[in-house]
Amino acid sequence: EINLKNIGELVDRIKGEPALLFSNTDPFKLARIISKSKSPAAAKPGDIAPRDIVVKAGPTQLAAGPVIGELQRVKIPAGVEGEKISIKKDTTVVKEGQVIEKPVADIISKLGIEPMEIGLTLISVWNDGTIYDKDILFIPMEKYTEDLLKAYSNAFNLSLELGYPTKYNLPVLISKAHSEAYALAMETGTLTKETLGPLLLKAQAQAAELEKKAGDLKPAEEAKEEAKDDAKDVKKEDKDEKKEDAAKKEEKISGNDEKKEKADDKKADTKPEKSDDKKSQKKKE
Repeated sequence: EINLKNIGELVDRIKGEPALLFSNTDPFKLARIISKSKSPAAAKPGDIAPRDIVVKAGPTQLAAGPVIGELQRVKIPAGVEGEKISIKKDTTVVKEGQVIEKPVADIISKLGIEPMEIGLTLISVWNDGTIYDKDILFIPMEKYTEDLLKAYSNAFNLSLELGYPTKYNLPVLISKAHSEAYALAMETGTLTKETLGPLLLKAQAQAAELEKKAGDLKPAEEAKEEAKDDAKDVKKEDKDEKKEDAAKKEEKISGNDEKKEKADDKKADTKPEKSDDKKSQKKKE
């Protein structure tokens, strides 16, 4: 019994008068065989553009003459260089899926552009209940290779991250584990056959650094004497400051006494004048 699962979907894709091709060949291999059997052909008015039709910039084999007007009518910028016509910039004359008009078909034919293909056009393939459209069947092999390499790389990196051993990543996992163990042994000072030499060198370097720092330190007795001298200097400075403060206070007090004496003298001078004024007032009365 033949399994015809989803065969109805294939019927829905059939338009016009297609040919049915029966084969035991793998769908993707069959698509490549059909694609290679095609040959380029010039476009005719009314054809559907299989892709964008682009007229490239640069010199052409067309001689200068009325054809330059034809180029300008289909909006292709052109000029004359020497005795030949030259295209000034890349120009898309028809987009993919658009109908090719007669003026465009004529001019691209004169330019030697053959956008059409003669041969079988594969629309869809039915295989064991699965339908493959042309968009999937005609993916370039380079794209498949790129996707496979990317998938392999992602899977390899994930297995390393999880520590999941396989025959492909085992050497890398062993090397990674060894590096991590060595780093941990060096950090904790664990002696092993591999860490003994580096740890001794590390200890020697630390001892040399400590010896250098110790050489900069002064003997204890000398340090005590310097501390005593510093204390004496501080006490002497305190005494000098106290003497200066006392002198300033005495100077301030003497200044206040002088001000007080002057004030008393002024009061003594003003009292007799007031008494004389009172006597004169009584006589008048």
